[in-house]
Amino acid sequence: MKKMILMAMAIAAMMLSGCSGNKAEELFDTAKLEELQNNPKHAGQLYQEIIEKYPESDYAEKAKQRLSELETKK
Repeated sequence: MKKMILMAMAIAAMMLSGCSGNKAEELFDTAKLEELQNNPKHAGQLYQEIIEKYPESDYAEKAKQRLSELETKK
């Protein structure tokens, strides 16, 4: 049940971000979902992609913070 809710949230986030055309937001939401599904490696890759491709976005700063927190958990 929990996975179904998470998947529904991910789909909704992707649909909404597709409307706004904000790829950084979509990547960030997907990375957060990966964290919730205990896949920190893929989440970290997505956060890194945000930082590299969208360095001026607000999500780049958020991605840096999340990466730092993921590194602390290792």
